[in-house]
Amino acid sequence: MPPTGRRRRKIGLNKLYSFATCGKKGFGEEHARIGTPGFSRVVYVNDPNNPDAILLNYQLNYISTSKYTLFTFIPKSLFEQFRRVANFYFLLSGCLAFTPLAPYTAVSAILPLLVVIGATMAKEGIEDWRRKQQDHEVNYRKVKTHTGNGIFEITEWSSLKVGDIVKIQKDEFFPADLLLLSSSYEDGICYVETMNLDGETNLKLKQALESTSNSLLDDSSFTDFKATVKCEDPNPNLYSFVGSTEIDAQTYPLSPQQILLRDSKLRNTEFVYGAVIFTGHDTKVMQNSTDPPSKRSKIERRMDRIIYLLLCSLVTIAFIGSFFFGFWTKSDIKSDGSLKRWYLKPNQSTIYFDPNRSGLAAFCHFLTAMMLYSYFIPISLYISIEIVKLLQALFINQDIQMYHEESDKPARARTSNLNEELGQVNTILSDKTGTLTCNSMEFIKCSIAGVNYGHGITEVERAMAKRKGINIDSNGDFEQEEENQSEINNKPKIKGYNFEDPRITDGNWIKEKNRDIIEKFFRLLAVCHTCIPETDEETGRVSYEAESPDEAAFVIAARELGFEFFQRTPNSVSLRERDPQKGNFVTRTYKILNVLEFSSARKRMSVIVKDEDDRIFLFSKGADSVMFERLARDKKDYEAITRDHINEYADAGLRTLVLAYRELGLKEYEEFNKKFTNAKNSVSSDRDEKIEEAADFIERNLILLGATAVEDKLQNGVPECIDKLAQAGIKIWVLTGDKMETAINIGFACSLLRQGMTQITITLESHDILSLEKEGDKMAIHKASKESVVNQIEEGMRQMEILDLTSFALIIDGKSLAFALEEDVKHAFLSLAIGCGSVICCRSSPKQKALVTRLVKEGTKKVTLAIGDGANDVGMLQEADIGVGISGAEGMQAVMASDIAIAQFRFLERLLLVHGHWCYRRISSMICYFFYKNITFGVTLFVYEAHASFSGQPAYNDWFLSLYNVLFTSLPVIALGVFDQDCSARFCLMFPQLYQEGVKNKLFSWFRIIGSMLNGVVSACIIFFLCTNIMRSQAFRRDGQPPSLDVLGTTMYTCVVWVVNCQMAVAVNYFTLIQHIFIWGGIALWYLFLYLYGSVPPRIYSTTVYSVLTERLGPAPQYWFVTFFVTITTLIPFFTYAAIQFRFFPMDHNRIQWFRHNGKTGDLEMLRQKSIGMTSVGVSARLEAKLSVRRSVDSERSPI
Repeated sequence: MPPTGRRRRKIGLNKLYSFATCGKKGFGEEHARIGTPGFSRVVYVNDPNNPDAILLNYQLNYISTSKYTLFTFIPKSLFEQFRRVANFYFLLSGCLAFTPLAPYTAVSAILPLLVVIGATMAKEGIEDWRRKQQDHEVNYRKVKTHTGNGIFEITEWSSLKVGDIVKIQKDEFFPADLLLLSSSYEDGICYVETMNLDGETNLKLKQALESTSNSLLDDSSFTDFKATVKCEDPNPNLYSFVGSTEIDAQTYPLSPQQILLRDSKLRNTEFVYGAVIFTGHDTKVMQNSTDPPSKRSKIERRMDRIIYLLLCSLVTIAFIGSFFFGFWTKSDIKSDGSLKRWYLKPNQSTIYFDPNRSGLAAFCHFLTAMMLYSYFIPISLYISIEIVKLLQALFINQDIQMYHEESDKPARARTSNLNEELGQVNTILSDKTGTLTCNSMEFIKCSIAGVNYGHGITEVERAMAKRKGINIDSNGDFEQEEENQSEINNKPKIKGYNFEDPRITDGNWIKEKNRDIIEKFFRLLAVCHTCIPETDEETGRVSYEAESPDEAAFVIAARELGFEFFQRTPNSVSLRERDPQKGNFVTRTYKILNVLEFSSARKRMSVIVKDEDDRIFLFSKGADSVMFERLARDKKDYEAITRDHINEYADAGLRTLVLAYRELGLKEYEEFNKKFTNAKNSVSSDRDEKIEEAADFIERNLILLGATAVEDKLQNGVPECIDKLAQAGIKIWVLTGDKMETAINIGFACSLLRQGMTQITITLESHDILSLEKEGDKMAIHKASKESVVNQIEEGMRQMEILDLTSFALIIDGKSLAFALEEDVKHAFLSLAIGCGSVICCRSSPKQKALVTRLVKEGTKKVTLAIGDGANDVGMLQEADIGVGISGAEGMQAVMASDIAIAQFRFLERLLLVHGHWCYRRISSMICYFFYKNITFGVTLFVYEAHASFSGQPAYNDWFLSLYNVLFTSLPVIALGVFDQDCSARFCLMFPQLYQEGVKNKLFSWFRIIGSMLNGVVSACIIFFLCTNIMRSQAFRRDGQPPSLDVLGTTMYTCVVWVVNCQMAVAVNYFTLIQHIFIWGGIALWYLFLYLYGSVPPRIYSTTVYSVLTERLGPAPQYWFVTFFVTITTLIPFFTYAAIQFRFFPMDHNRIQWFRHNGKTGDLEMLRQKSIGMTSVGVSARLEAKLSVRRSVDSERSPI
């Protein structure tokens, strides 16, 4: 296929990248390792069905993020269920129920267990099936694959094999790790967006080998093409690749420059051809992920410990009962041969009551007691929690406040196991690109010749204004700022441009006194870049494709302000400029002589151009930290005021660059160019240093033009969300693959950083380390780097001790982080990080993100939440206690690996402060209530058996025992877990400090748990002793006899049902109709069951309770009186405690409830201000810092 016109226009574009990594590479030392362990992979390109390739047995391109398969579901799910100690205990108890020792029938024991296990497994299966469907969506994406004879057919991603040739079109994702063979450009280059891998939106340049790019021009070229690739084995390193390829008996070295990684996207290139090198879980992005973990919440883990405690208590009381039973059984036959407990007929017993085998009888009783007291352990607790969590997840999914209308994506709880963890988050670890930001930049302000231009309001300024209820303007003109912003909002939106200032726009800059400087300023923006212009043939509108969003924003701003860049050739750029003399537009062409690229080490970019008058200019833009020191000493007229403007911009969350220029003499330029050309052509090991030396030589004695301010556009509501989360006491870390400068800028933009905050920066960009890297001694580099990181950590700790009241921020790069995460350093690093208000980790690989998350989780022992949107965040999401995926436009990998998916970062505020708090409170209260009601029920069994000399006789009928947790008390507790609210959503957001109840685990502390258990013991004792003592000596039957066991047991059971349900009614904070139905309906259901069950003939099933309600209890006034009296009496202790606690020892939610119902509005506002507390990050902290500075200045100015 011959090159198209479009393609020809772009030929030679790579000449701009004269200092990039693309180009010819030789064999290095690492290539000598090919064929050794770790470098043994062999790929038969375009011949995947080669017999030798089949023997290698490489896996297909199928991926899976689900927990189970068809064959592993039953065994793994059963293991998940029976690793819960309560379920395992009930399994053993159910097996023993088939023996003669059981105090009840086997069916009544085993049926509830089967229901609980079956329902939980079904729920797990449904959730994992959803993950399976999402995997299916990815695996069955389509790609063009070479099937032979130069024919490409559409196949599924999952069907790809190692060695296949694929054709990828523009804006498509790469389905596997590919070797780039050729592209739509003749020189074999292509542009790749790796945001899903490293979070960066700037495009990466890749280039195919010359041997393939020149010959593989179209589909038919692949008919007879064959090659063999030998390379490294699968590994997680995204930034390295070692391999070689053999084509026509000629071997060529391969580098990362020829590798296209899975989940990257092809941009600005019509198509590429690639050979599949790694597939499926062998790809680098999947190597950076881990198997889906089985996450359990901290409450559930503590619940297991409570179950252990109850089991120990159960064993203890069973042992005590068995001891006394054995002792009394041994003394049943008196010395005269008479029987002490004649009604047990010990002389006719085989074992159980045999006085001659009392030890064996005691052991049998122990087993019976273990089954009888099993009601101490709530069998329906787990299934009830599962039901509640599913319903809670449904409410999260249906919350209209977390629905993103633009993308039509609601919040989605992909697993409901961790709902309560949302209310206990201590640390949030967030990705940056696509999570905090929208991946777009806007030119919003600038400083030119010491004059500040631009009236736009940033997200940070808007959040600060909203916080105080005022219109904010850096110049103090509040009303004018709002009016200007209104005008901006009414104009058509231009992507990348949000600038408005009548002094500059519409050509008015030519009226400014410093118009010459303004002209050079915008000309620099229009020339000093590597953007590609594209002209719409219908409208004539010029658009740009840039390596990074800020590059595009600068060129767009120049275009909108009268300097339109519209054409590029390999060695020139053409502009349509506004002539300041005539006011009309003229076309000017600038010849590009040299491009000095931006790098993280240089922190600047420069171009050397020759204008139409043969004057040579150096245009340079870069970070203020490197640009101001390069200014000419006699050209610093407005350096100080420009610095002030830059500080103001940074405080408003803007990214800044300083612009400067100088005119070069011909002789000076020729001297530089000779030196620079020699450095580029050098083949020595110090080539890069020579190039940098030449660039440094010319980038001196610059003349300052001004500074730009670009807003790294945050997602809506990010500063406000971070502010609220910070007020709630949640710490926020940012883990990003971006370079340090970008991360710091976004830190200021979202108020994680602010002016006046002490920054502790840990980096390995020192001169000593760079010198060692040039020498290449790996051992010395490793030792020196580690020592440097350790020293910087220790220095940071000393700073924190000296400046005790100062707010700190920790910033660390990826190289340093690798050493900080080593076993003997990581704890010191964590101590330093915990002491800082915010932490930013730059240039972090996916593996490092996961390791940092693990360090925070294990080091703090508190709940961590990770949030991200790309495949590079998968490991972090899976490692954290809670993984939240942003369902953005860039792939679904993060969402598939997450526990909860939301569309925007700002929804995290409502997810945590509202749903998180509610879920934590509901689950905590629900579990405490469960243990209360089961201990109340279980202790009545124990006390009755003790009263009956531990004979193993239960106080209640078999089905009374089995249905207590299933029918009569289960629905109210489910309603509590789903509907109860201590505070409304509005108050949860108004009082963020309320969230600390979950972080500090106040509602599920051991004090509260033990208190609920003791309340159950007290309630059980009151019920038993009141019922037995009231009814013992009273005539109950017409013939004057006292009540029988079935009457006493049913009466006690009725009191238990009434007490535990009324206890629920007293404890509920927020009544709904459903709660009323469930609480009082549970009591009504008991009476209905008693009537229906008692109507069944005893020979069939009703046994001892035949007609007990209709003939014995119902007609007896004493039964109704005892029920009423015992219920009221039993509730008095809890009601008294609750009243005292609420009045004299209130918790945060108690205070809010009190002021809401009884206080004044002023009291509520005072409480809200008090609840916010002091925080070192967020909009509130930034505003408070500014006000503190103003107060300090005012106090210094005021007379003494």
